[in-house]
Amino acid sequence: MIDIATLKEYIKVLEDSSLASIELSDEINSIRLEKNGTAGCVAVNAQPAAVAEVPEAPAAADSDKTLKAPIVGVFYTAPSPDAQPYVSVGKKVKKGDVVCIIEAMKCMNEIQAEEDGEITAVLAINGELVEYGQPLFQIR
Repeated sequence: MIDIATLKEYIKVLEDSSLASIELSDEINSIRLEKNGTAGCVAVNAQPAAVAEVPEAPAAADSDKTLKAPIVGVFYTAPSPDAQPYVSVGKKVKKGDVVCIIEAMKCMNEIQAEEDGEITAVLAINGELVEYGQPLFQIR
């Protein structure tokens, strides 16, 4: 698996070069980094390189809603490594409460709850890359 530190190094190389894109792959993932035309902006498209067995998310109750990643980036459950997570299973949230951070292009984007409810599952892994539309939380 391509680790975050290596990915960040490649993003820096791309930003500091005249290259338009870089493609990385290993036995699990294939990642393509592209400049989108403005200096320093990078788009990340992560695709599985091979079909891998992906653990299924816990079964959602009919009333559960899924909060999905609005952007591609690195998922963080807390504002800093030594801080408490914004939310955990069983925590009640209100619409607009920050539930996590997604770091994209060195910007920390606070992701907010879209409705009132209770967190029933955390579906992403802290410190891992998430894709656009990837489920992050289940809320009832």
